[in-house]
Amino acid sequence: MVIISNVYYMLSYAFRSLNAGSFKKMRGEEFENLHELFAGIVIQGLQKQLKRGLPHKYNATSEELSTLCGKIDVNTSVRSYSMVRRKLVCEYDEFTEDTHSNRLIKCALTYLLRQDDVTLERKHYLKFLRSSLNGVADVSDIKVPPQRSGGAEYIMLVNICRFLLDGLLFNTGDGYKMRRWLTDEAMSSLYERFLLEFFKKHYPHFSARAAKIDWDMEEIPHYMPSMNSDVYLTYEGKTLIIDAKFYSRTMTEYYGKKKYHSNNLYQIYTYVKNADTAKTGSVSGMLLYAKTDESIVPEDNGNLIGGNTITVKTLDMTQDFEIIKTQLNSIANALIKQEVT
Repeated sequence: MVIISNVYYMLSYAFRSLNAGSFKKMRGEEFENLHELFAGIVIQGLQKQLKRGLPHKYNATSEELSTLCGKIDVNTSVRSYSMVRRKLVCEYDEFTEDTHSNRLIKCALTYLLRQDDVTLERKHYLKFLRSSLNGVADVSDIKVPPQRSGGAEYIMLVNICRFLLDGLLFNTGDGYKMRRWLTDEAMSSLYERFLLEFFKKHYPHFSARAAKIDWDMEEIPHYMPSMNSDVYLTYEGKTLIIDAKFYSRTMTEYYGKKKYHSNNLYQIYTYVKNADTAKTGSVSGMLLYAKTDESIVPEDNGNLIGGNTITVKTLDMTQDFEIIKTQLNSIANALIKQEVT
């Protein structure tokens, strides 16, 4: 299990605005569970956003009115006999805070309020903030694409709520409830994004990115699968491709023996050999597993396979975050020294 404080640090890198302003104070707080952590983040973010004002949008509205507003819908007015009642059907744009993104925030507040392991103090704040969203419709579940507008901190708030609901909400058949821990899929996505943003922030000269790797072919048939790396680092003609892996179980068992996931090795090897088009061996690959609470994990090692170095490492997510930073810095320093092992 990843310790709760490290989930916060991972979120801080993945959602950069968590590193600014009042959010910095949260680093020293103790969180007993994930619900408490997300409640704290949402409270801080929404308090600041309400002071600025929630983003609004114009919604097209059609309504029967006794006073003229906007444009008259003549056909509908005639068909509904509105004029007999001394009214007209009018079409107008209503400026409202009832947007999909604001509904998502309110939905997250609602589910956090239902959790027994959220403290009464935080529930008090959550209730107050929810009452400030009276102009926003209540929804039990909502799918919203990633937020890309509205200011950095609003974007972060919406995307944190989206991540929370995607990772913790599940359908019981009688309605939706929240898990006590994020799904493997959600943690895997967070782990990948955390690694990428870490190298972007601390090693900008690496040109860290999630790059698409082309097949080393003159013409690529349309039926060939795409190759998308999690982290692609380049430095002075050298390249390191990192494939991030977050599993509940990092190794498979075959006749009583623990082995690497074969598909993972095949995948990183394929990425490396196709990226090294000059066949110089300057492209290396790494499987970077997140070490959780499993008793047997992959041993750190690097092997020269077909002229390229393929490394398997574990990042210990059960340790203090400073130790995690040290482990990641050692990977960066190895690339600088041309020792990706």
